[in-house]
Amino acid sequence: MASSASGGRLFSISAVAELTGVGVQSLRQYEARGLVTPTRSEGGTRRFSRADIARLRRVRELVDVGANLASIGIILDLQDENTSLRYESRTMQ
Repeated sequence: MASSASGGRLFSISAVAELTGVGVQSLRQYEARGLVTPTRSEGGTRRFSRADIARLRRVRELVDVGANLASIGIILDLQDENTSLRYESRTMQ
């Protein structure tokens, strides 16, 4: 396991596949679709953070209820925007 600049653990694609139950090819497809953006090592190896793993678990939940990848992208974008707006609202109070 590697560490990120913030000190959090980073996981290889095979470790993430095992942790999430999502196949390696699906993980690559999710990255290609912009659903997750793992960092890359200097050699180009994908490195997933705990936040990436949480996001992938959410993707898996949405796939399991029948959402397609385009819809999942929209849902995740809206959830991210909602989280950001809530944070901004709390800091302004």
